[in-house]
Amino acid sequence: MPISMKPIRTTDHFELTHIAAILEGLEETIIFKLIDRAQFAHNPDVYDPDKSGFEGADGESLFHLRLRRHESMDAEFGRFHVPEERPFMTDLPAPKRKVILPAKGIHIGDFDAVNVTEKIQKAYLALIPEICLPGDDGQYGSSVEHDVAALQAISRRVHFGALYVSESKYQSDPKKYAELARKGDRQGLMASLTRAEVEERILARVAEKVAHIQAQINPEVRRSVPPEAIMTFYRESVIPLTKEGEIRYFLNRTYR
Repeated sequence: MPISMKPIRTTDHFELTHIAAILEGLEETIIFKLIDRAQFAHNPDVYDPDKSGFEGADGESLFHLRLRRHESMDAEFGRFHVPEERPFMTDLPAPKRKVILPAKGIHIGDFDAVNVTEKIQKAYLALIPEICLPGDDGQYGSSVEHDVAALQAISRRVHFGALYVSESKYQSDPKKYAELARKGDRQGLMASLTRAEVEERILARVAEKVAHIQAQINPEVRRSVPPEAIMTFYRESVIPLTKEGEIRYFLNRTYR
């Protein structure tokens, strides 16, 4: 039987259960990307601006050079016209192709008003020593290649949640959220957005997935990532940054 996967609706009505299912699906992408990065050592030199190996790097590390060049290509292809695809870099080139996207029902003039990539990057770099072996294995190119892939997967998940979950919640109680937003009540918004029982289910599911995905790993050729490390990353970074993005969405949303 073929699987039917309906897209996010382009009307002003979002189903929270469908959005939550998409976020759940993005968990596997993040987990796989982090496992891929963990196959290489920490390699701290790739994050050192004095050790990129590139002439004229202007104080950018190999990691930042790879991220900038990758996002420059993405920008030319129009990636950052997608609401949840927020760039880590600024001053990126304009698209070289005409980008026409269907209406997304996101009521915010500037998608970058919810951009939390700076905090995502900081949290990710703090995670690397937790999932990678210490030291240097010389695999610098592969390390930063997987860094960029992991970062973009995490960013997509965080910003998708920030934009679509917040709009769904707004539509469930427009008066309450509009009033909180107009008052700039960040504390009230955070209280309304937080559902501890849902967050605990997400954390338990993430840890279970990490363990399941790695159940058949051959330890002689593949490094296993502790499920607790990724679960903690979700608890301390992914979930809080998603809620930070949601608050930014409410504070910058267009209200009639």
